[in-house]
Amino acid sequence: MNTTKQRSNWGMALASWGPRFLPFADAASDDLPLSRLLRLSLFQISVGMAMVMLVGTLNRVMIVELKVSATLVSFMVALPLLIAPLRALIGFRSDNHRSQLGWRRVPYIWMGSGLQFAGLSIMPFALVLLGGDSTIQLWAGHLAAALAFLLAGGGAQVVQTAGLALATDRASPSTRPRVVALMYLMLLLGMVGSGALFSLLLTDFSATRLVQVFTRRASAGPRVLP
Repeated sequence: MNTTKQRSNWGMALASWGPRFLPFADAASDDLPLSRLLRLSLFQISVGMAMVMLVGTLNRVMIVELKVSATLVSFMVALPLLIAPLRALIGFRSDNHRSQLGWRRVPYIWMGSGLQFAGLSIMPFALVLLGGDSTIQLWAGHLAAALAFLLAGGGAQVVQTAGLALATDRASPSTRPRVVALMYLMLLLGMVGSGALFSLLLTDFSATRLVQVFTRRASAGPRVLP
């Protein structure tokens, strides 16, 4: 009897420590269990990986390996920010989107994932063109790289806007702040993990290796179900 009571006290103590040391331990609810919540947060990991590629990996590759002007690289990295003012419009359209399947947010997540896929698919080939010797290759590389940055960065912003809206729709009002905080924690984890992974994969840099890394990343888009 005493043993059972001690186990019960230990269980209560652990339950009280959980929210204190793990602020998102109680983010799940009956309508949004933890398994579905973690699966929903995969879109943030995808966005984090895209951000690391655009701002970190390609920044270094273009300036150091391909000898591209830092001014031009900063311009290309800033291109996705042109989509940022449209996030309010994207959120509004997803709020009022009518779907025969009843999915308001998912079409926008798919559309954003497709834009990311398109940008990351042409990105390595555009960078290879940047390393060419002829003037035609150089200008073609500039245009293709700018388009790739715009597609990948814009797609990431569309995915993040619709994904966060979907998460807040599914969460209850009491758990909504913790759910959003968990989403951004997953974004940070995606950035840290992908940064370490890309640094290992591109240690022995070559154009072929860059194409392999990008094509594998582009083929692994976020798989989110409502």
